[in-house]
Order: sequence, then C-alpha cells, then structure tokens
Amino acid sequence: MSSHAAAAQHPRGFPELESALSRADTHEEVSSGDIAVGVIIGRSSEYFDFFVFGIACVLVFPALLFPFLPPLQGTLAAFGLLAAAFITRPIGTALGMAVQRRWGRGTKLTLALFVLGSCTVGMAFMPAYATAGKLAIVTMLALRLGQGLALGGAWDGLPSLLAMSASPGRRGWYAMIGQLGAPLGFITAAGLFAYLHSQLTTDDFLSWGWRYPFFVAFAANVVALFARLRLVVGQDYTRLMDESELQPVPVTEVLRHEGGHVFLGAFAALASFALFHLVTVFPLSWITLNAQQSINEVLIVQIFGAILACVAVIVSGWLADRVGRRTLLGSMAVLIGVFSLAAPWLLSGADGGNTLFLLIGFVLLGLSYGQASGTVTSNFSALYRYTGAALSTDLAWLIGAAFAPLVALALSARFGVVAVSAYLLSGVICTLLALRINRRIEQQGS
Repeated sequence: MSSHAAAAQHPRGFPELESALSRADTHEEVSSGDIAVGVIIGRSSEYFDFFVFGIACVLVFPALLFPFLPPLQGTLAAFGLLAAAFITRPIGTALGMAVQRRWGRGTKLTLALFVLGSCTVGMAFMPAYATAGKLAIVTMLALRLGQGLALGGAWDGLPSLLAMSASPGRRGWYAMIGQLGAPLGFITAAGLFAYLHSQLTTDDFLSWGWRYPFFVAFAANVVALFARLRLVVGQDYTRLMDESELQPVPVTEVLRHEGGHVFLGAFAALASFALFHLVTVFPLSWITLNAQQSINEVLIVQIFGAILACVAVIVSGWLADRVGRRTLLGSMAVLIGVFSLAAPWLLSGADGGNTLFLLIGFVLLGLSYGQASGTVTSNFSALYRYTGAALSTDLAWLIGAAFAPLVALALSARFGVVAVSAYLLSGVICTLLALRINRRIEQQGS
C-alpha cells in the first residue's frame, strides 16, 4: 500500500500522527482516529469502574459492610476502602513496567485488565457483613487493593503517544481526549445507580440491585481489553511507540534520575484532582447524610453536571491551545480557589445551593481536569517520559484525590463544610507553586 493510499484511509484531524503513520511500513495500519477511540474507551471503562465503587461507598457499603457503625462512621469506613486502591496503584505501575519489559505491552495490559475485571466481578458476589462477618470487609479490602494494582498496570501510553505526536499548537486538544473518560464514566455509573435506586425497594437494592453495575463494569473491562489490545499489539503501534521512545524503565531508575519531575507533575494537577472527588463522591455523601435532598435528585443533578463537564473538557482543549496549557491550569486553580470560598455557603443553601455547587463544580472540573494529564510531561527526558508520566498520575491521584472524600466528610462533620474550602485551597496552593517552580526550571533550561 502506498503512503498516499494509507493516508487516505486515516481520519482527518490528527495531521502529526498521519505523518508518522504514513512512515510506518507495516501491514497492520493504526490510524490516529483508532488511537483516540482507544484512549476514550480505555479511560471511560476505568473511570466507570472507579465511580461504580465510589457511589457504592455512599449508597451500599455502609449498610452492607458496616451495619454495626452509625451512618457517618460507616460512610467514612467505606471511603477508607475507596482510598486503598490509590495506595497500591504506584506499586501496580512498577510491576506493570517490569512485566512489559519482560513479556511485552500486550501481556501487561491483558494481565492488568484481567485482574481488574476479576476484582470487579468478585465485588458483585460479595456477601454482607450479616452473613460473613469481618471476612466480608477483609475480602472487599483485598479486592480493592487488587483493583489499584491493576489500574497501575493498565497504563498503555496512548495519551502520551497522542501528546507527543501533537504540534505545539495542538497539544491542548490532544491532552483533553483521554480526560473525556472521566465524565463519560461518571454519567454511565450514576445513571445506572439512579435507575436501580429509583425502581427497586430499599431491601431489593441493598440485597441484589447494587450488584448489577459491577457486572456491567466487568463487561466494560472486557470490551476495553479487546479495543486496546487491537492497538497495542499491532506492528504499527509498536513502531510509533519506539519512534517516540515511549518505553518502560524501572521505577527506581526514574525516581533516582528524575524524581523531582515526577513529584512536580503530581502537584501541578493537585487542584484538579482535589476537586475531582469533591464534586462527585463527597457531595453525594454529605447531602444524603444530612437529608437535604433525595439520593435520586442528587444523582440526576450530578449526571447533568457531568454532561456540562464533557463540554468543558472539550472547551479546555480549545482554550489551552490559545493561552497555553499551564496558563489555563493556573487560571483554573485560581477559579477553584474562589469557588472553594463559596462552597460553605452553597452547601448550606438547601436544594438550590447544592445544585449550584454541583453544576459550577463540574464545569470547573472539566476545564481544569481536561488539561491535568501530563501537564509537565515535557520536563522528562525521552527515556523516562513513559514511566514518569504514569508515576506522576499515580501520585496525583494518591495525594490529591485518594483521601479527599474521607477527609472532607470527616472534617465537615466536625467543623462544618468550611473544611471543604480549606481542602480545596490547599490543592490550589500546591498547583500554583508547582507551576511556578516548573516555569523557573524551563527558564533556566532555555
């Protein structure tokens, strides 16, 4: 096939990747559109899996696993389970990189998604505390830790490939593609729970209804596995990764040589990651525990907010290419700080205030989170970029989002929702400082 014929078969809109693909003399063609679709499918399935567990931490696990605790303490205990996966995620990244170096990218992805799917479907069969006692809690914790390992090992480098293939004027657009998975995953998970919760009695929902989204999550993982394997085991994809020098290296080596960039990348996106849980999982727990609105009403508002977030993520790509990714991320951090000051007033304002908090929060989340992936990835040398980007993301989740619902709910119950302001402001300060340090590094290197 000639390069002109091959180019004619690739969707338009990704000219840099078209050029790279036209140079790959292989029999298995991978178009830029294929890579973009693979990114969205993979990230959407991961986020769907994540939000299914997060929503269940509010609606199901306090009663299923912690019936011996008051509702607030039961929810806090469930949020502890939620955080557990983020602790093991960097370990999963390290193990995944080792597997990829030894057996290849396809083997790593297959193992990671097999473990993720097995843990997810295992949760669907979980017995209640009333039946199995403490064994139910221990089993759920083990499955959650397994999910974290699998998520770390599922890094496929697709977002990095898109970002590195972009021209300077298109990097913001490429960066937002994978981030669309977050609102899409939330819409699907929240929609399923809203439907089941509204159609079933409380007993039926807590007995068997909540298990259905976990089975759907397992099916989504299977679909994502085949969609992503179709890309990552192809000769054309491998050639592109090799040309971009996106190869796994030992985590210890990355931390030893460019550990500062890893932590800088994690803190640069901290405001976005802190806001992530504070407009999704935390409000659902706070509003329902205080009986301010019905669960179904909150979920419907959040679904609408996630739709707005999808639009905002796309807009972030357009804006970032005009004002700069880091400028946009810094500006959004400032707006998140302003939003945090209004959070106590909004969350104390009954239905109208809660709705405004959720809708505004989702829009800010879309605009900021749309550019939160790999903001300072260019700091890494080519050799360490693939592993460094994965580690930065893992640490951003661990530091910024893992304990956000737990800390925010515990502090809000003790001191009021002003604690949400303090939590968000701490993330804003970290983001602005990290972006400032990164700018100085760039100036010194120029």
